[in-house]
Amino acid sequence: MGTTAATRIRPLADRVVIKALDESEQMRGGLYIPDTAKEKPSQGEVVAVGPGKISDDGKRLDMEVKKGDKVLYGKYSGTDVTLDGEEFLILRESDVLAVIR
Repeated sequence: MGTTAATRIRPLADRVVIKALDESEQMRGGLYIPDTAKEKPSQGEVVAVGPGKISDDGKRLDMEVKKGDKVLYGKYSGTDVTLDGEEFLILRESDVLAVIR
């Protein structure tokens, strides 16, 4: 099995890597929205999770999100990264607003 861009990214500390969901996977109420009017998606899937943040007393804090979780995140959160033609978003776990079940 070959490596994909998602498996080559290893976030540090309390960061997560998210792959934004395609427009077709998000609810749009049946309306056509031209590319020029589309906003940055705020829903995605976690593809990689860092080991967790180190607290002030030196203990590692466990991450609440895990690989495969579908999440909502702030529209202008994180940093956009392109690797092997795939776009990802790297952000801190605290920028994740909710896990969708």
